[in-house]
Amino acid sequence: MRNARRPGFDQLLVRSCLALLAMLALGVASARAASLEELVSAVVRLKTYINPDGQTVQSLGREREGSAIVIDEDGLVLTIGYLMVEAHAAEITTNAGRTVAATIVGYDHETGFGILRAIQPLKIKPLALGRSGDVQVNDPVLIASGGGPDMVGPARVAAKREFAGSWEYLLDEAIFTTPPHPSWSGAALISREGKLIGVGSLIVGDTGGDGGGKPGNMFVPIERLPPILADLIADGRVSGTGRPWLGVAADDMRGHLVVSRVTPGSPGEQAGIRRGDEIVGVAGEAPRSLADFYRKIWATGAAGATVPLDVQRGADKRRIDVKSINRLDNLKLKTTL
Repeated sequence: MRNARRPGFDQLLVRSCLALLAMLALGVASARAASLEELVSAVVRLKTYINPDGQTVQSLGREREGSAIVIDEDGLVLTIGYLMVEAHAAEITTNAGRTVAATIVGYDHETGFGILRAIQPLKIKPLALGRSGDVQVNDPVLIASGGGPDMVGPARVAAKREFAGSWEYLLDEAIFTTPPHPSWSGAALISREGKLIGVGSLIVGDTGGDGGGKPGNMFVPIERLPPILADLIADGRVSGTGRPWLGVAADDMRGHLVVSRVTPGSPGEQAGIRRGDEIVGVAGEAPRSLADFYRKIWATGAAGATVPLDVQRGADKRRIDVKSINRLDNLKLKTTL
């Protein structure tokens, strides 16, 4: 991808090869097929400006940049949520160089999706939603970030498996691709049929999750969007009380769940959880993994439930009851609508 920015003949050669590889990956054989440039025109650049009092400023910054994907004719765009959570303003730049302000529509912590809307017509054909369930391991795909054909790269599906993040985040099945794309945040994962099947979230060092060490990217499957989209558009969040959130980030250290960070002001901090504590149980049951830890927390009830954590602190083992909340209630969510 770096070579694609070199001037002259080398740049043209790289772009031509990249476009050819992309077309082959999509299985395009018909003269009626859209050009690569047209296909990825729906993938735009996104810049957001975050509430200075936001809880995520320290970890994610006051200004954030990445990609977003136009998904309807009225300028609705989809991105990965950490690019826009707690934003008070945003702007979209098309591949043609046009910049348009966008309003914040909604955010969902459980999927990691964020929705915005351009305040003026983008006049861009939206990228059709596909089905990530139809994509198999080793299938060819495209990864496209904002910036046009130069920012498109061919890849293959390396794995479809569970993913647990230390920020109380769990996907039953995420899509992992290889080789890694350098601009993954909010990037579009496109199937060989030319449809959106995932949104870029992370770069990872082990796509298989088995210690194989094959680097790549993790994408949130697009199937997670339709069930929540209406709620996000109407209310900015999914209806209901939500899952219990503690504000406790833990890492799996060779089978030991060790607290790496406690969010300031969170239920975990208020209850007395500290960095370095080892989580050895939830209501007396030992978690087998980070994913199992989350499932045990969520099994205690909806947001507001008291979660009994068993904590090892040095030689001392203690029970700490944490009164959970909905994650969204701890964020500075200010819409610009």
